[in-house]
Amino acid sequence: MKRRILAFGLVLIMMFVLMLTGCGGSETKKDQPSGQTQETDKSAGGGEDASKGSPEKKPVTITYGLWDTNQAEGFKTMISEFEKENPNIKIEMQVTGWAEYWTALDVAATSGTLPDTFWMHTNSIYKYTSQERIMDLTDKIEKSDKVSMDNFPQGLVEIFKYNGKQYCVPKDYDTIGLWYNKTAFDEAGLKYPDETWTWDDLYEAAKKLTKPDKSQYGFLAALHNQEGFYNFIYQNGGTVITPDKKSGYDDPKTIEAMEFYVRFVKEGLSPQVFDDAERAQLMQNGLVAMGLFGSWNLSGFAANEFMAQNCDVTVLPASPSGGRASIFNGLGYAIAPNTKDEDAAWKWIEYLGSKEGQTRQAELGIAISAYNGTADAWVNSNKTFGIKCFIDMVKYAQIRPYSNTTTVWEDKVYEELRGAFTGEKTVEQACRDAARVMNESLAQE
Repeated sequence: MKRRILAFGLVLIMMFVLMLTGCGGSETKKDQPSGQTQETDKSAGGGEDASKGSPEKKPVTITYGLWDTNQAEGFKTMISEFEKENPNIKIEMQVTGWAEYWTALDVAATSGTLPDTFWMHTNSIYKYTSQERIMDLTDKIEKSDKVSMDNFPQGLVEIFKYNGKQYCVPKDYDTIGLWYNKTAFDEAGLKYPDETWTWDDLYEAAKKLTKPDKSQYGFLAALHNQEGFYNFIYQNGGTVITPDKKSGYDDPKTIEAMEFYVRFVKEGLSPQVFDDAERAQLMQNGLVAMGLFGSWNLSGFAANEFMAQNCDVTVLPASPSGGRASIFNGLGYAIAPNTKDEDAAWKWIEYLGSKEGQTRQAELGIAISAYNGTADAWVNSNKTFGIKCFIDMVKYAQIRPYSNTTTVWEDKVYEELRGAFTGEKTVEQACRDAARVMNESLAQE
């Protein structure tokens, strides 16, 4: 019996020694080179103490969805700089064309495979918030010492709200300018457009710049709202949507503006253009002498050799009565509600919405950052074009017309207005048809 007790006691002593040895071993592993995983530390007996402050955490990859290939170039730089400061977070940029972007995003939202972070447009914010396809960022913003909605234009802040909650951090804002081919003006013996121009100046210049063989058109009057007829409608005192959510296409002032705009196509001073990508190509190839394009085109136009050598930009011409307007809009940064790593996704968006990130976006000429006080950095990012005009137009900018179902009625309006550009309808009839289908859509909201 004594022998058994003695043997049992020896076993206990040996176990106690082994336990001490095990604890000592886990402390030693803390000083080992990186590559040791937390799981290895814990299995060695270190428990929580061994894993605290461990630098061996495997990097998480956060996907970032956007649609502008021109802006993507600048974001490569921002991503590289962010990853150096945050080695445990990798950003995978996913670039898709505008039309394909929204189709793919809808499919991804339905299947629960949204990018961790992605761009959001004012057209689609209601759809994504009302269907809970986007994360509520209110609490994260309130707790952040880097992001405050007080630093952004309140118009943009409000657009990205739903039921009093903030769902996006504003990314940028934009206005629309009149781009023109200086070489074409020189050859025609015309002065360059400036802030003194009215619609009459635009029309007269377009006639002189249009070549008989149509190798060059004077002005690009494409079927496009934001970079086209919206600007003329608001310059003329018309409207697209009324405060009580009714269509403004049957407003006499709206019809009058549309008649002026379509006149360029009817008289052969503009080609018939319905494809979005074709518009920029016509300007970049010198096939049109003037066209309306947003500030977000800066990096792409600057990278185009023909544009850089021959073109410039100025403010939009005023209406005959002196009315001025330039469509104002902006994008937002969003997070998927089922992101794989909420903390990492927010860290990326927090950086993009911080003063540091917003200033960097402006310095790289990616877009006019939404953060108050960063406009000068964007203007100074490019010496090729007179881009300060985009900032100058903010004082009379008109927020892009929207409602809860903007994308629905905009597509239907395009279908009805197309006939005015092809000559199948009068402009007035096309506008009245547009008002009808738009009101039918608005009634469903």
